[in-house]
Amino acid sequence: MTESSSHYQVLRVAVTATEKEIKVAYRRAARVAHPDHGGDAAAFRRVTSAYETLIDPQRRKAYDRSYAAGTAGENQDSEPHFDAPPAGSRASATVHRTGGSRNTAGDPPVYVPPYGPADGDVVPLIPLAEARQQIHGMPRKRGIFGAEARIQREMRTVQLLTRQVLPAIPAARLINGLQSPADNSHIDHAVLSGYRLALIGSMLLPKGAYAWDGRTLNHGGRSVAPPQLAHIVRAMQDIFPELNVTGWTVVHSPGGNLHEPVIDQHRRSAGALETVRIVNAAGMVRGLKEFLASGPAPNTVNVPVLARLLRGMH
Repeated sequence: MTESSSHYQVLRVAVTATEKEIKVAYRRAARVAHPDHGGDAAAFRRVTSAYETLIDPQRRKAYDRSYAAGTAGENQDSEPHFDAPPAGSRASATVHRTGGSRNTAGDPPVYVPPYGPADGDVVPLIPLAEARQQIHGMPRKRGIFGAEARIQREMRTVQLLTRQVLPAIPAARLINGLQSPADNSHIDHAVLSGYRLALIGSMLLPKGAYAWDGRTLNHGGRSVAPPQLAHIVRAMQDIFPELNVTGWTVVHSPGGNLHEPVIDQHRRSAGALETVRIVNAAGMVRGLKEFLASGPAPNTVNVPVLARLLRGMH
C-alpha cells in the first residue's frame, strides 16, 4: 500500500465491491494497520479514510466520478508503454518499447497487469470476466427526463463502433456514459485501447456538404456548433497523462448513409491544433481505427485505467 494507492487498493477490494465486502475488507485491513497491533499510524489513517469514503454511497459516487488516481506500484509493468499526448497538451510522456516484434491491434488482448492464479493477498481492480467485455454500459435516461432523440443517436454510435471498430481491435473497450471531469455534463462514449483513449460525442444533421472552420459547421448560410468536447478532452488528458486522449464528434445523417453528410475540413488556420475531430460515420470508423491501431501497444487492455473509467460511469 502506497500514498498513491486508490481507496479500493488500500482496502484490497475490487471497484465492484459491495457494502458487505467493503466492511469485511475494512475490518481485516484495520487489524493489520492499527498501531496497537504493530501497524503504522499513517497506514491506519489511509485505511480509515478509504473506508469512510467507500461505505458512504454519496461520497463513493463523488470519488468514483473524479477518476481518482490509484495504481499500486507493485502491480504495474516495470516498463510501461506510454504513448505521447497530442501536441499542445500540458501532459508529458515518453514512449518505451520493448525489444522484439511489435504487437498489432488485431492480436489477442494482453492484460496489464496480468491476471494470474487467485491470491488472497492480491485483489484485481476488476474481475477478469468484466475486463474481457468489450462493451460496458448502454445509452440511457439521465435524471427525470429522458431525451429519446439523444438515446437513439447514441445507439447509432454504439452500433457503428460495435460493428466496425471493436471487431478489428480485440483489446478495445467501449464505455458508454461517463461523467465529465470538467463540468456536470456527460461523455457519451469512450474507447480505450492500449494507451490511447478516444472520447466521442455525436450529432444528427441533414445530408449535404458542411464546412468545418474549427468552431462551427456551416451549410447554406446556417451555422451549427457541435457539442463542446475540447475542454473535456483536456481535462481527461490531465487526469490520465500516460494516455493519448483525443476527441471525436461523429455527425450522423437521418438516412443512415455512413458517408453523409459530407464534412469539408477547410478554412482552418495553418498549424491549428485539432483537439476534436468532426467527421461523418465513415470518417470516424476510418480515423478511429487508425488512431487506436497506431499506438505503441494497441493489443493491451490497461486494467487500472479501465477500472477508473468504469468507476466514472453515470
